[in-house]
Amino acid sequence: MPRLTQRFWNTLILVCAGCMMMVPASKSKAYEEAGFTIVHSTALYDVRHYQDRLVAETVYDDDGRGFQRLFGYISGDNKAASKIEMTVPVTQSTEIEMTAPVTQSAGEGGNVMQFYLPARFTADTAPVPTNPKVTIRIIEGGHFAVIRYSGRATDRNFAKHWKRLSAALQADAVRILATPMKATYNGPFTPFFLRRNEAMVRVDWP
Repeated sequence: MPRLTQRFWNTLILVCAGCMMMVPASKSKAYEEAGFTIVHSTALYDVRHYQDRLVAETVYDDDGRGFQRLFGYISGDNKAASKIEMTVPVTQSTEIEMTAPVTQSAGEGGNVMQFYLPARFTADTAPVPTNPKVTIRIIEGGHFAVIRYSGRATDRNFAKHWKRLSAALQADAVRILATPMKATYNGPFTPFFLRRNEAMVRVDWP
């Protein structure tokens, strides 16, 4: 696909997704969020416990392309031709860590993007992707240290807050078990000061 066409398509997908995710602060609970329990809090970060979670996942070398695949899946690009509700967050990382595949996929690069599926789905009932580069996976439950921040969901902003989180965990003698994930909760049209972003990482917690 020509570069200009691909860029246009990526932009169109992000605009459509942004319209779905542009939620006023008073309606911030409109989208289902993966449930968790906070087991420890500091002035800088929380430690959350998550149960197993089901995700649609793709490995990509361009985040617009990765988003396009997953957005297509929840829009009906699956064998059931079913539309699936948008949930939050959308997560990104640089490796597949501690996940159990339900379906196999072929990807490129080392970047991973995930959409969490609504809790009403199980590994047996989730629609099967028609795109072979989209995978349904179960993320194993466990403890995650999380730092929350606002502003744009750029790699630079994420790296700054991940550095703060990792330094705090090291100071508190909390062992990090995997690479960090960037979690985003808002569409691109949400004002930067109202955005919710997070850096999160699996940790060893007693």
